[in-house]
Order: sequence, then structure tokens, then C-alpha cells
Amino acid sequence: MQISDPTLSKQAAALEDAGYVHVRKGYVGKYPRTWLSMTPTGRAAFSAHVAALREITA
Repeated sequence: MQISDPTLSKQAAALEDAGYVHVRKGYVGKYPRTWLSMTPTGRAAFSAHVAALREITA
């Protein structure tokens, strides 16, 4: 399954607004690129989500 570039961009912006990721945009040669990195808040939220899923499946 694939999603469109605008949909992916919207989701990345929502995660950035929530403080879960840091978004950096730039170019590699003449091609635009976007890099996402998890923030400490995002890492904690992800860990809590995974722990909840493990609890459900246990």
C-alpha cells in the first residue's frame, strides 16, 4: 500500500505539531528531500504505545 506525497506530508506535519518528530527539509543534488527524526517526546510516546500493545497481546 502506498500513500501520496501530500498525505505523507500532512501526517509528518501533524507529528511535528504534536512534538513527536523534528522535520528537516533540504536537497540532495537537485532533488528535494525530507528527513524526520524522533524527539524525546516522540520516543516516549512510541515506547508507551508499544508497551500497551504488548499488554493487550499478552
